[in-house]
Formats: sequence, structure tokens, C-alpha cells
Amino acid sequence: MSHVRRNSSTGFYHVILIGNNHQRIFEDREDCRKFLYVLGDSQRSCGFTVLAYCLMSNHIHLLVRPAKISLGNVFMGFGARYVRWYNEKYSRTGHLFQERYKSKPVNNLPYLLTVVRYIHLNPVKAGICKAPDQYEFSSFRNYFTNPLIDSEFMTTLLSRDEFTRFHSIPNNDECMDIDGTLKKALTDGQAIAEMTRISGCKNASEFQRLDLDKRNETLHKMLGSGVRIRQASRITGISYHVVRKCR
Repeated sequence: MSHVRRNSSTGFYHVILIGNNHQRIFEDREDCRKFLYVLGDSQRSCGFTVLAYCLMSNHIHLLVRPAKISLGNVFMGFGARYVRWYNEKYSRTGHLFQERYKSKPVNNLPYLLTVVRYIHLNPVKAGICKAPDQYEFSSFRNYFTNPLIDSEFMTTLLSRDEFTRFHSIPNNDECMDIDGTLKKALTDGQAIAEMTRISGCKNASEFQRLDLDKRNETLHKMLGSGVRIRQASRITGISYHVVRKCR
């Protein structure tokens, strides 16, 4: 995991750890709790700061500032510990994470706040919950009492009330996504064009006449091309929960 990376002027980096071949890295709540335990234990030994995190089923968002050791060595250390535990639990061998984690330097404080909000709203935008405080495995819940989080640094930027209000502001935040790029949300017109390109259907009525396998395959490809779950549901007329299962 040792790679040449750009330095951050604030010292913070937005990092994404991704399951190998996008496989699941958390099967249940115990897995998430174990990862957070290993993260905290590594913090104490390596001295890095965490300003935000979110554990999703097949990837992890972190906003971190390394101190004693390099960013690569930080993730090599606690990532390997979690993988050993996970492999033993599930009687498996081999890699769990993609070898090269994704990282982007955070070079100013306004963007740092944007990244914090983007990380915390990940499960909301994925349709898993309606508000960030409903998601158990992100740092938003109990942010200012979470021992993993440097909330003292955050209070130099926003008060507690301002922090909560900031997360409720409607936004189209564009930060590093799971493929390591800045993804821009598609308009509905662009999403419909993707639907037509993939399936040949020009509207929701035509789409709903597809056979089940073709429909689900098309939804999977649409989501992979950048169409959001709620957006796909809106333009196809297929229920949100059905679309979500096609990820």
C-alpha cells in the first residue's frame, strides 16, 4: 500500500477502503463493531486523527490526519488486523480489501466540512436511512462524545448546533466516490438516456414491460453508470426497494 500521493495542506485526507472486487466487508453488526475497535486501537498506537467515518457494506469512508507514521502504513496496519479477524470468523483466506486504497488530500477548511457532510450522508443518499442520525455505523451519531473522533477540532469550525444544521442543508456535494473519482450527479434527462442506452426503453411504460431478469439486469447497469437509486425508481416507476436490491 505504499504509493506516492499528494500532500494535504490541512493534513487531512479523505480515504476510501473498498472490498476486493467490491465484495462485502461487513456481514453483520459484529463486523462493524470489530472494525471500529481495531480503528480505535490503532489510533492509540499510531497517533492519527479521525474527523469522520462511515462503514458501508462494501466500502469505508474516513477523514483522517496521520501523525507518527505515513497514511499507507496506518491503513496497512489496522486493515491487516481486521482482515485476519474477518478471515478467521468466516473461514476464508485471501484479500478482503482492494490493494490500493483511494485517497484525496483535503486542502482547505470549507472543503473539509463538505467531506465530513458527504461521509455522514452516504447512507442517506444510498437510501439506507432518511437521516444521518439513524445510521449506527457512521460518526454522525453522538459525534461530540465519540472517542474515535477529534470533536475538539470540529468545535473550532462549527458549534454543535451549527454542525447539525450544516448536515441538514440541501446539497449536491461532490466528493471522492467508491471508484476514487469525483462523481457528478446525473440529471433525470441523463438518467433516462442511460436507461434507453442500456435497455432500449424510452419511458417508464416501456421499461415496466421488460421481463424480470432483463429489468433487474438493466437496473443494475444503470446504478453502475451513475444513476441514483431514488432517481432510477422515479424514472422507471419501479419501487425504490426493488431498485435497491439490484445494486
